[in-house]
Amino acid sequence: MLNRPTTEERLGKSPQRLVGYFVLVMGLVYTAIGVVLWWTASRQLTGTLQHLGPGARRILGSVFIIYGVLRVARGWQSRFRKKSFSDHE
Repeated sequence: MLNRPTTEERLGKSPQRLVGYFVLVMGLVYTAIGVVLWWTASRQLTGTLQHLGPGARRILGSVFIIYGVLRVARGWQSRFRKKSFSDHE
């Protein structure tokens, strides 16, 4: 096996910290997509979204909003919440 330094040794910090921010950003992106789908449900569109009816856009938008909020909440809880004394046991 090659004796190569790990990513942490090369960068001096853990790449897991960036993963936490990526999870939060992706949660916000999903939420934004859901809001756009809800906002455009009552408008006549041209392009790829015209194949979805207003009801389908609202349902899909709701799913994206719920999923995005859950991703942000779980990402915040797992990455950035301060652990209490009882969590260490």
